[in-house]
Amino acid sequence: QVQLVESGGGLVQPGGSLRLSCAASRKFWSIDGMGWYRQAPGKERELVAQLYSSGSTVYADSVKGRFTISRDNAKNTVDLQMNGLRAEDTAVYYCKVTAKVTSYGFVSSYWGQGTQVTVSS
Repeated sequence: QVQLVESGGGLVQPGGSLRLSCAASRKFWSIDGMGWYRQAPGKERELVAQLYSSGSTVYADSVKGRFTISRDNAKNTVDLQMNGLRAEDTAVYYCKVTAKVTSYGFVSSYWGQGTQVTVSS
């Protein structure tokens, strides 16, 4: 069983910064991708940033130039640095890892429980 635990959320003023971190409970055999999603009240969950095993990244247009996704292999985490936060970034942020736990297993997607980010003055 794999657990993903997000941390780093909170209340921040517009223009401020937060760094989210997602820690996995175990190492993966192989990782296809690691990403951050968010869901605001009354809206569907949307992709914020994705990091593929190749090292390539994809960002939502609304966060390009402000958010950066990165991976720390030593800590087994995927982080999201968020700068220039806006009120419209307010949401619950979830991390997702698509990976194989063992060499003989199947590729599965794992989700964290979410962390609240609130941008308000």
